[in-house]
Amino acid sequence: MQSKKDLYQIGEVARLFHLSISLLRHYDKTGLVTPEYTDPDTGYRYYSLRQFECLNTIRYLRALDMPLEEIADFLHNRDTGRIQELLSKQLVQVHKKQQELAVIEHQIKNRLNQIQGALSAHPGEIFLEKKAPLKLACMKKQLNPENYLDLEYSIREMEQGNSPASIFLGKVGVGLFYESLKAHRFKPYDFVFIILEEDDPIKGQVIHIPEITWAVIRFHGSHEQAPGFYEKLLSYFKDEGLAPESFALEMTLIDYGLTHDQSQFITEIQIPFAICLES
Repeated sequence: MQSKKDLYQIGEVARLFHLSISLLRHYDKTGLVTPEYTDPDTGYRYYSLRQFECLNTIRYLRALDMPLEEIADFLHNRDTGRIQELLSKQLVQVHKKQQELAVIEHQIKNRLNQIQGALSAHPGEIFLEKKAPLKLACMKKQLNPENYLDLEYSIREMEQGNSPASIFLGKVGVGLFYESLKAHRFKPYDFVFIILEEDDPIKGQVIHIPEITWAVIRFHGSHEQAPGFYEKLLSYFKDEGLAPESFALEMTLIDYGLTHDQSQFITEIQIPFAICLES
């Protein structure tokens, strides 16, 4: 055994490597890093510089998010070819995470723009907006929600196989088909939808909507206040000599997911002038 002056107690090692004592004990128990010496009388663990080198390797590889099982395998079977293989494998995972984070960044920016647009809108005013192409995952289902809670079960059904971020980031809504609009029948709704991002996994019927101009109205409140605003939109179409060519989409842009203040709730209805669907 080395002289105790060349050994370091577990508390000091934990401090030097910014690790918890319990984690060092776990490393010992699993055989990842075994102390140089354990006092048989006191049970105190002592580490030498040899273990420092192992802990440095573990810290480096953990910073690369490498699983402990793979780190243990490398420590017990060190080889330049093996470390190249492990690092190359981890590099693939890093690139994958970068792509995932880029998608999340895009979704967050979209949600921020949506919230800012909702807060800057003039409630009750109709405006025209050319929107970029949309991709919707749709489920035909008659719904009669009064608020977002009434959509929860349908949202969970839609969530199966789709990105949870799509659900959270304000891209779930309900819609009415042309026949319902024509008959001025605004309840129940005809379908529920999720606006998909480019890389979102797809489940169920998907509708591709090209870039097109929509008539849009936003109002304070949730789904229970919507019928009067559908009437206002349809009157606008009639006054302008137009007719809705397809379905209407309705989303709550701000609701309980963002605020408890119901006076801040904002819902949007949009109906296109003309549309070409491709599923």
